Amino acid sequence: MSDSRTDNDEHNLDANQAADRRILWLVLLINLGQALAGAGVGVWASSTALIGAALDNLADASVYGVSLYAVGRAATIKVRAARLSGWLLIGLAVVLFVEVLRRFFGGEEPIGPAMMAMAAVNAALNLVCLHLLKRHRGEDVNFKASAIFTSNDSIVNLAIVLSGALVLWLDSNLPDLVLGLVVSAIAANGGREILSEAAEAAEDARSEA
Repeated sequence: MSDSRTDNDEHNLDANQAADRRILWLVLLINLGQALAGAGVGVWASSTALIGAALDNLADASVYGVSLYAVGRAATIKVRAARLSGWLLIGLAVVLFVEVLRRFFGGEEPIGPAMMAMAAVNAALNLVCLHLLKRHRGEDVNFKASAIFTSNDSIVNLAIVLSGALVLWLDSNLPDLVLGLVVSAIAANGGREILSEAAEAAEDARSEA
């Protein structure tokens, strides 16, 4: 009887891991699409905020790839994957900060309507990703990291819609540059949160050992 329960537990675990992988593949592909479209529109529209959001989506896709690798593996591997995710996001924040400074000293005025349209589409897709991730009831550190990424993206894209409106109203690239700095700060804070979650998961793993 106990063997039967063990077999059932293993079957349920395999099914949960397969579901995890399906969710991560979906959000990975969505974020890759957002990164490609956002980068193209961002360069065309001369928008630092959109380029930053595209880099963020690319970082997200990388994190989801790392999370896919970690599914079903040992707790220590999951912690290392989460740490990689955190440092990747902090690296993105630094790159975006440098880009904002470069554009501050010489850059074209962004196209407000293009910023607003692309950001609105991204915000809707982020909500889809967040819904998919929230359906996962586990406490896996990499899913927590993925949810943090996606929540940050939703906030950023809603802010880009507002920034696009301000660009049109003020006829200036300053709102776009300010938002670029905000995106950089949000990305750095998200990386800090993920590293904190990874530290807690590592502590839990040591206490259970």
